[in-house]
Amino acid sequence: MPTTIKALLTPRESDIGNLIVRRVLPARAARLIGPFIFFDHMGPAVLPAGSGVDVLPHPHIGLATVTYLFEGSFMHHDNLGYRQKIVPGDVNWMTAGRGIVHSERTPLEDRPVEQAIHGIQTWVALPVEHEDAAPAFIHHPADTLPTFTRDGATVHVIAGTAFGKTSPVEVFSPTLSVYAEFAAAGRLALDAEHEERGVYLVDGDLTIDGTPLSPTTMAVLEPCATVELASAHGARVMLLGGAHLPGERFIEWNFVSGSREKIVAARQAWAAQTFGKVPGEEHEWTPQPERGAH
Repeated sequence: MPTTIKALLTPRESDIGNLIVRRVLPARAARLIGPFIFFDHMGPAVLPAGSGVDVLPHPHIGLATVTYLFEGSFMHHDNLGYRQKIVPGDVNWMTAGRGIVHSERTPLEDRPVEQAIHGIQTWVALPVEHEDAAPAFIHHPADTLPTFTRDGATVHVIAGTAFGKTSPVEVFSPTLSVYAEFAAAGRLALDAEHEERGVYLVDGDLTIDGTPLSPTTMAVLEPCATVELASAHGARVMLLGGAHLPGERFIEWNFVSGSREKIVAARQAWAAQTFGKVPGEEHEWTPQPERGAH
């Protein structure tokens, strides 16, 4: 392993019905990378005609959720009243703050035919001073995000700053969130702008300073070093990280906080159904697991 790689993270797989989800973060070797406390790779999968994904209304506190698709579509719907379809290249950024409820489903208009689904969902832990921020949802179409191509790599800056570009997505701490598509013989130098960095190979082939990275594996990089990413035959890669987030973060079910008391209060509010309702979905909700259950 080159000296620029601090750790390698392999995902835990789960089957949620028609869809394999690979969870990379949190991991024993890296609980957070920058503000990112949760990283899920969904698919790829093909949903049969007439079916779809239905994630029923569920709550969050203390984080922002980020959805980025390579294929397929989702319909976001929350208790603030926002209903937004997301398609490949767009960014849905939902700030839970002191509390939000949302559902995610395959749109009704896309269900009659079979549909490919493939994407990344991440949670960004909020700095303690922003944990109680007002909940919010913002959609950013693909054409609003900085994109450039050099040396056979096309780079999309999802959130934060990278390669001299700044995404319009509002962040709460220094953030690195990038999708890079490598053509054959593509190369990309990732500098040390951000203190903590991870490189996740979605598919294809990639080397980091000459060392191969296996698909669906994340390399946690050492700070203060520029690394060269290269692909012989093409690859899809996610780059993530940012400044170290000070203080401990607790994660329990869909809740993230620097305070265990806030998580207990959120669990009680969801059990009492006082969190808020998604319009038109008032009678649907996700039961929370017992404490300590996975």
